[in-house]
Amino acid sequence: MKKLTKYEIKKVFSGRGGRTALIILAAAAAVICFFACSVSYVDEQGISQSGHSAVMKLREAQKEWTGILDEETLAAAVASIREVTDTPDYNSKDIEKANIAYSRLQGVDDIRELLNHSFAEDFRTYDYFRANSLQPEDAGRFYTNRVFLLKEWLNSEAETMYSDSEKAYLTSRYEELETPFLYDYTKGWDQIFEYSNTVIMIMMLVMGVFISGIFSNESALKADSVFFTSLKGRDRAVAAKLRSGIIIVTGVYFIVMSVFSAAVLGYLGADGMNCPVQIIQWKSMYNLKIWQEFLLVIAGGYLGCLFLSSLCMLVSAKTNSTVAGAVIPFVMIFLPSFLSNLDIPALNKILGLLPDQLLQINMVFRYFNLYEVGGRIFTSLVLLFALYPVLTCILIYITYNVYVKKEIC
Repeated sequence: MKKLTKYEIKKVFSGRGGRTALIILAAAAAVICFFACSVSYVDEQGISQSGHSAVMKLREAQKEWTGILDEETLAAAVASIREVTDTPDYNSKDIEKANIAYSRLQGVDDIRELLNHSFAEDFRTYDYFRANSLQPEDAGRFYTNRVFLLKEWLNSEAETMYSDSEKAYLTSRYEELETPFLYDYTKGWDQIFEYSNTVIMIMMLVMGVFISGIFSNESALKADSVFFTSLKGRDRAVAAKLRSGIIIVTGVYFIVMSVFSAAVLGYLGADGMNCPVQIIQWKSMYNLKIWQEFLLVIAGGYLGCLFLSSLCMLVSAKTNSTVAGAVIPFVMIFLPSFLSNLDIPALNKILGLLPDQLLQINMVFRYFNLYEVGGRIFTSLVLLFALYPVLTCILIYITYNVYVKKEIC
């Protein structure tokens, strides 16, 4: 069995198509790592810097605010912001002077973003300059504003979007969030979450190309008659094909994601892993730490790739077509993105449970996708992780039975 599995894996990567796909994947991952690690820092002269020295300077500046983000710290942050934004240089039309003023805000920039969200005009509005008009005494409303804006939105713009029980659920999740927050420099995690979905989606698209050929190549090479009439050709050999597909997906996924994560976090730093996810995603209803979101992103991406790869193998086994199987990831990734622009509540409920959501768990953290089942409220995150392991096993079982019973043409 092991020899059969190794042989199937070797067939995938010995072909020109398999090697080309791996080269494309490696090149794409390298480019994404480059952009994810691209951080700039403006020095005291207003000159923008890049490279590792810029990362270190930005980290040092933001580390000055590390600690519990209580009312005293927030008031100090507001005062620090006003000290800069009230100067003539900050409002100057001279770019150099404006950059010099901005250089003094970089350390408190992330807290400033949180202030912009907390003191927004309404739940859906964002004003980059909102923090500039705050006073230190406003700091006491920082956390209560988050709940207030949500309730106001649920009772106005979103009144018909959610049921009373769903509104109560969202409100309770906001009220249960532990405050005050622990704050730290989190640039590394911020970049990981921003670019992880791109890495995972490209990886799935590329893997779909060589995974789809595992079953269809026997027919394409006119070797199916030999395959099915050989000893164990309709049981162990088919199982070996499925096993090779799972091993390839697992190996490629974790190698790419390990390299990507290690490169970004190693370059930008892994500080802030114990901060709440709201430091990065203010409106998220998931009361988790950043390191927990990271593990869910990795697990969700793997589960999504495994499901879509299983679907690719099933389609190629059924149709004897590598192209038909390879098209599946493109359809399952890009079609939901197109349909989401229609902004139909009932459709959005369905889209929130499609497999492409697993490839972008960091985006799921931003959505309020709720489902009422048996009188209980579930988030899309819970349902995705409950549903797709079962569906993946079903697909693998069906693929095995489809190929075992396949007739030789």
